[in-house]
Amino acid sequence: MSDAPAIDPTEPPASTDPTTPGRSPGIARIVSASLIGTTIEWYDFFLYGSAAALVFNTLFFPTADPLVGTLIAFVTYAIGFAARPIGGVVFGHFGDKIGRKKLLVISLLMMGGATFAMGLLPTYDSIGIGAPILLTVLRLVQGFALGGEWGGAVLIVSEHGGDKQRGFWASWPQAGAPGGNLLATGVLALLAAVQSEEDFTAWGWRIPFLLSGVLVLLGLWIRISVSESPVFLAAQAKTQAEAARGIKQKPPVVEVFRRSWREVLTAIGTRFGENISYYVLTAFLLVYVTNHLDLPKSTALNAVLIASAVHFITIPLWGALSDRVGRRPVTLIGSVGMALWAFAFFALLDSKSFAVITFAVTIGLLLHGAMYGPQAAFISEMFDTKVRYSGASMGSQLASIVAGALAPIIAVELLKEYDSATPVALYLSLAAVVTTVTVALARETRGRDLTVSTAAEPTDRPRRETPEPAGSDRV
Repeated sequence: MSDAPAIDPTEPPASTDPTTPGRSPGIARIVSASLIGTTIEWYDFFLYGSAAALVFNTLFFPTADPLVGTLIAFVTYAIGFAARPIGGVVFGHFGDKIGRKKLLVISLLMMGGATFAMGLLPTYDSIGIGAPILLTVLRLVQGFALGGEWGGAVLIVSEHGGDKQRGFWASWPQAGAPGGNLLATGVLALLAAVQSEEDFTAWGWRIPFLLSGVLVLLGLWIRISVSESPVFLAAQAKTQAEAARGIKQKPPVVEVFRRSWREVLTAIGTRFGENISYYVLTAFLLVYVTNHLDLPKSTALNAVLIASAVHFITIPLWGALSDRVGRRPVTLIGSVGMALWAFAFFALLDSKSFAVITFAVTIGLLLHGAMYGPQAAFISEMFDTKVRYSGASMGSQLASIVAGALAPIIAVELLKEYDSATPVALYLSLAAVVTTVTVALARETRGRDLTVSTAAEPTDRPRRETPEPAGSDRV
């Protein structure tokens, strides 16, 4: 039986009209809170990936071969992904039981605290093996927190927004990923520009990690101001009414695997090519440009910086397009395009021209955005409200283990083994093909009424499009 505060099932869900006292704010504020929170959390997560490619190989994992040290650093990077499904299960369970908002606050505090602590860590030269062990533990905390962040952030927006514009609104938290990467890469690029290599390696790398403490306070202040999802409150009221009549409720994660395992597999396949492509285009790129092409760190960092800015702007545009033509067609534009672009991408990098490298990364991230923009609405619409946090989190975070966690490791190992980017391009292309096949076989979800159970929704009739909530005008 739920331990959440009792709710009268006869009461309607909270209004999203921002003019109503004591009610949830308009959709624009909900989106802003989710976007800022996800940007900060992804800043923390990507900061580790960038540092792993640039300095952690020498500071925490010193070896004679720089590529070996980088490979070990990326192994600890992958460990963070391993903790994400656990975080998805835990956060998903309580998010489906007590609400999205509380869990989003907890995930932000955990992520920010772990990142800030990384900035205070002693290095291998100071305490030996204890340094990489502590770094790995903090990476696990990061992964656990991020495993619960994504599902809650996109759901609270999806459930506040209406059926007609859900793709647009839900894509804004997705923009937090390039926003965080933009922020992390920008801070690192600035430090690399104003500091010598020796100063950056000695102490400059700590500044971006310590900056996380300030960012978390900002995000926490904004995130606390939002209201709980009205769709969740209505579902919670129904669950409590059923519990009062003696109907037992199974844990959400059990219900997900019992009734929605196909949707979990679809979510994994949908994220597979998207996840791998993102980490190859950003994290592995830093290794390839600096170690293989022997170019300055600033070349790779500035290329990613410019491309991430374009990525950030265009993700909501892809989300809006999915509201017009469907989630599947837009996703297929990205996955088919990525399967082809993978080979041109590395050929352009080999030019060693900053302008050409920037162009290659920008086109790659544009195609990634076509997969990523509609994804929040697409996956949210696959699951019923009472298991949506658990289902969305499990599907997305299991994909992170088999895709994103291994992508930099596999790419570095392929480069080390063959001394060529061609195997990496083939790996990236095949990953995009997996997503293409998955999405081509999936059911279109655009316009689904999230208050209606999928079991009660015949597949041969159009999905009802409910009116947009008050305050949902685009900004």
